[in-house]
Amino acid sequence: MPGPKSIADIKLNLLHPATTSHFAIEIDYSKLPENFLQQNNVKTNEQKLNLLCSETILPGSNLATLELNSDHTGVTERHAYRRIYDDRIDFTFYVDAENYLPIRFFEAWLKFISGESRAIDPNIGASSRSPNYNYRFKYRDDYACDGMKVIKFEKSTYGNIKGVKTKGSYLKYGFVKAYPISITSMPVSYDSSSLLKCSVSMTYMRYYLDGTVSNDSSIEGLSSNFTNSTPANTAQFNTDQFKGINYENFTTTGGITLPSAQVSGNTIKTAFSGVSLL
Repeated sequence: MPGPKSIADIKLNLLHPATTSHFAIEIDYSKLPENFLQQNNVKTNEQKLNLLCSETILPGSNLATLELNSDHTGVTERHAYRRIYDDRIDFTFYVDAENYLPIRFFEAWLKFISGESRAIDPNIGASSRSPNYNYRFKYRDDYACDGMKVIKFEKSTYGNIKGVKTKGSYLKYGFVKAYPISITSMPVSYDSSSLLKCSVSMTYMRYYLDGTVSNDSSIEGLSSNFTNSTPANTAQFNTDQFKGINYENFTTTGGITLPSAQVSGNTIKTAFSGVSLL
């Protein structure tokens, strides 16, 4: 219903927008043999490669529809029959001056997919330097990975309550059968220097959306383990990993704030008498 909105309503619903500058990626290259990467001068560093990503996109999809014109006079209906995923996702990486890691890594991945010979001496095999160069592409299951992820989170997703890590909401996009299909050309010139970036397009079969939605102050590992207890101001949970930790303004998943909570053994004792945590 339309009506006046209070300042509290505006603060609650409008003053915490998501931002574009908080994200992380995970590139899975488990299908690439370690000796193959070494022979192509790739110094594998998964964490460094993930951190070098400066830009990507959150994937999209659409529904294919079929038009029906004859069921109702003057009415055109559309019935969905297939979900169509984007055919690729683009990543932009900063290029480090130490090893040119993104360039070397994705060039090696493309080389592995196309089955190029690693031989340097033409007498040993037909390498890409040889006039008799040849290749044989591998089957997709040999080079496509299922562990690539794009994670969208906010600055407030991870915080601390008395030194205990807490988790908030985030989105996690997982990609099935992902592999690179192109590396964009990178211009260099004698003009004023700028950061060298490597842009890579990766294709995939489909993506799935995962993640959690919870209060920033809810503590991971406790929300699903509460049961009714006796006395009524005591909550039982199935782990003693929080033994001896004091909490102030402990918040349950249901949004009830319990002041002065203290953990003893596997029991949380609170000052809220007569409150059920289920």
